[in-house]
Amino acid sequence: MKSGHNKLINNTFIESRGTLTLRHGNNNLVKGNVFMGNNVPNTGGVRVINEGQEVADNVFFQLTGYRFGSGFTVMNGVPNSPINRYHQVKHANIHHNTFIDVDHIQFAAGSDAERSAVPIESQFSNNLVISTNGGKSPSAFSFFDDVSGIQFTDNVANYAVPEQIAAGFSVRPNLQSYNLQSLQPITVNQQNVGAPTSVKPMAKSAVGPSWYSKRAPEGQFDTGKTITVTPGKNALFDAITNASDGDRLLLTKGVYNEAKIIPVSKTITIVGENHDVHVLPQRSTLFEIQNGGNLALENLVLSGQEAPDSTGNTLIRTLKWGMLVNYRLHLNNVRVENLDVNHSFHVFRAGDRSFAKSIRINNSKFVNVTGDVLQLNQEQDDLGVYNVEHLDINNNEFTSVQGAIALVYRGGTDESTFGPQITVGYNQFTDTGKGKRNKAKASLYFHGVQLTNIHHNVFNQSAPVRIETTVGEPKNVIKDNQFEQTPKPTIIDFLAVAAGNTSLKQLFAVK
Repeated sequence: MKSGHNKLINNTFIESRGTLTLRHGNNNLVKGNVFMGNNVPNTGGVRVINEGQEVADNVFFQLTGYRFGSGFTVMNGVPNSPINRYHQVKHANIHHNTFIDVDHIQFAAGSDAERSAVPIESQFSNNLVISTNGGKSPSAFSFFDDVSGIQFTDNVANYAVPEQIAAGFSVRPNLQSYNLQSLQPITVNQQNVGAPTSVKPMAKSAVGPSWYSKRAPEGQFDTGKTITVTPGKNALFDAITNASDGDRLLLTKGVYNEAKIIPVSKTITIVGENHDVHVLPQRSTLFEIQNGGNLALENLVLSGQEAPDSTGNTLIRTLKWGMLVNYRLHLNNVRVENLDVNHSFHVFRAGDRSFAKSIRINNSKFVNVTGDVLQLNQEQDDLGVYNVEHLDINNNEFTSVQGAIALVYRGGTDESTFGPQITVGYNQFTDTGKGKRNKAKASLYFHGVQLTNIHHNVFNQSAPVRIETTVGEPKNVIKDNQFEQTPKPTIIDFLAVAAGNTSLKQLFAVK
């Protein structure tokens, strides 16, 4: 919320992957709202910055977010802050809120050499914090700097809180149960703590004009009909055109020659009866994922042997620019081969302003590819925008891939993003990333990724792994890999570069 004196009252936020952020304005009121995370990853509540903010009578429920996307966050500020940075928290009044199964409640967050102005003259009072597992998990509270400027009084929790705020809490271990309708603990409704019982989540049907249809839930794979498809010219194009959202196309044994680019604007699963199902595109692209499209491929052989020799050949792509709806791409037990009719034939390319909620490649083989497998590096304007949230590459074989297996780029100084989050495990990389047109000079290139887990892979005669860390709190795990005739991974801290550290912090794989 920007500017001052705004009021946000009696609203419901359902599974919001972000926070209501009080920044660039003073004296705002957030009252009587419900923030329902339902344990969905990266769901957040409220983040407090600036002066005079009041957060009262709200319910925070099953929020999983961390750092700046936490269930509740009070930030550190910048002394004498310019208008575009973080103003010190002063006179914040946080009272009569209920926190139920909130993973992270953070104070003085973002503390560093620049953000050194701790919260002052503020109150955290009459709040109720409960865990339904009886407080057996670690405390939700975290402190990143001095919090003596926040007075903690008359709060209640059902588990022991950290020592520095314990004087401001009464511990009542019997508060595990609560009413799912009011989201209030049953045994404390009469107490002067937590949000009023009148604060309840609103149904989506109760919001907005009755004549405006509310957005349907995200389409799920394999929730429609199973449709059998037999080989024929453009048989796959015709089947997808006639399919409905959630349908599963079962391809029988044979060769499918596709002379058209196949648009995917619905949730579709394409499965081969066995690996005798061969799909051969005769255009520069086989599938184009469009708004509303989600694509899952399984038990198929995709070959580029009949594709034209065209610049920019890409087996699968999104719209080239400006998608409005997030998408998912899942490949399981797929063989991709002979993408070599052009010097840079790629497997997948994300367009500008496209965003994948998840990309998964499992149990698949990629052989003889002249380009990159995954191009997820199209957002080069350094605005904190990126092309994929969750990328999982597990139990695959990559052989003779001249480009990179994955190029992922998240640039800029925005610290409020959760991803990209990447897992690369139990893969075999042989002769990958060594093509002369691979500008990254890497098998895996990750810039600005927030969570990276590269484990139990074998790299043989391949280009190295290269990771460039930027803002946020990036976590990189590289363990239990084998590097045979392959350089060790490199992690370069770009914040050190910006600070003038010419030595460049470099870390190598532990094993």
